[in-house]
This record gives sequence, C-alpha cells and structure tokens, in this order.
Amino acid sequence: MEKADKRSSILEAASKLFAELGYEGASTRQIAKEAGANMAMINYYFGSKEGVFVEMMNNRIQGFKEELNSISKDRLSGMEKLLKVVDGYATRILCNHTFHKMMHRELSLSQRPEMFITIKNAMAENLLVIQHIIEDGIEDGSFKKVDVKMLIATVMGTISYVAISPSKITSGTTLDINNKEDRKIITDRLITHLKDLITIYLTPQQ
Repeated sequence: MEKADKRSSILEAASKLFAELGYEGASTRQIAKEAGANMAMINYYFGSKEGVFVEMMNNRIQGFKEELNSISKDRLSGMEKLLKVVDGYATRILCNHTFHKMMHRELSLSQRPEMFITIKNAMAENLLVIQHIIEDGIEDGSFKKVDVKMLIATVMGTISYVAISPSKITSGTTLDINNKEDRKIITDRLITHLKDLITIYLTPQQ
C-alpha cells in the first residue's frame, strides 16, 4: 500500500511540475522533492523522467478510455452518447489546461520519438471508440452521413484550441481561464457551442 501511495505521489508531483515548468524545466530531483521521495524511487518505478511522463499520460488516457467505454455501453441514443463524450472530454481538458498546453507542445515537437509513439497510439484507441459511436449512428440512420474523422478533428481541435489559446475566445471580456469560476463559464460556453454544432451537423434533414 505504501509503495502504491509513493508511486501515486510521484505521478501527482510530476503532473504539477510539468504543468508549471514544462517537460524540460521539471527535473527528476524536483519531482522527487515535491513527492517526498528520492531519486532511487523514481528510477525504480519509472526508469527516467520520460518514464514518469509516459506513465502519467497513460493513466490520464486510460481514465478517459474507461469513461468512453462506459458511455459506449450505456443504453443511450447515439446523439446522447456523443454529447456526453464532448461534455466529459472538454471538462477534463480545460480543468487541466496548463498541462494540456505543455503536453501538446511536447507531442508537436516530436523530440522524443518513443514517448510520442506510445502516447499517440494510446490516444488513437480512445478516438476509435468515438469513431464507432458516430459510425453506429450513421448506420442506424440517427446521424446523416459525414466525414467521421474530420468531425472528430473539428471537435477535438476546438477543445484543444480553447485550452491552448483561451485569450482568442475571451478577448473583450474579463474572463480568465486560470480563475475557477471563469473557467467554468468558458467550459460551459465551449460545451454548448460544440453540442449545438454536433446536433445541427449530424441530425438528418427531414
């Protein structure tokens, strides 16, 4: 139990420091200090800083995968499932927007190919679940025929855009994504927009 707690503490500390300092800026020594651990523990559990990052990302991706699978198995309409996915994903990303921004930068640089491939493959599995929800809706006639992958790119890209560049949609207001109450307003605004977009786009014309 103590080992599991220490492992979790290291991952939690790493997540905080990666979000604050970036991947390059956060050292294993800092992570160990923040977690109340030592360097030997990080090496034992994860092998390296890259190992910590990959494990942390896999945990996040796996958590969303479990949520997706649960939604996929729910006795809901295709539209209800898809809107629930959007709600969950947008909330997850914006609640951890600083980490998402750092992660996006790391993956876009592709400076660590093995790490990039591992995370990319795990994320692809999640997108496949979403793809199946849309394809099933098209097959049963509840959705009109669309370019499924382009739709997914539109939804995920919009969420990522708001998380990475919130000022682009908050300019002219006093909203600050770093403020909890304001972030809730921004998240609700984003979810409402995407739900309207998806509903109008996918609903078959009468």
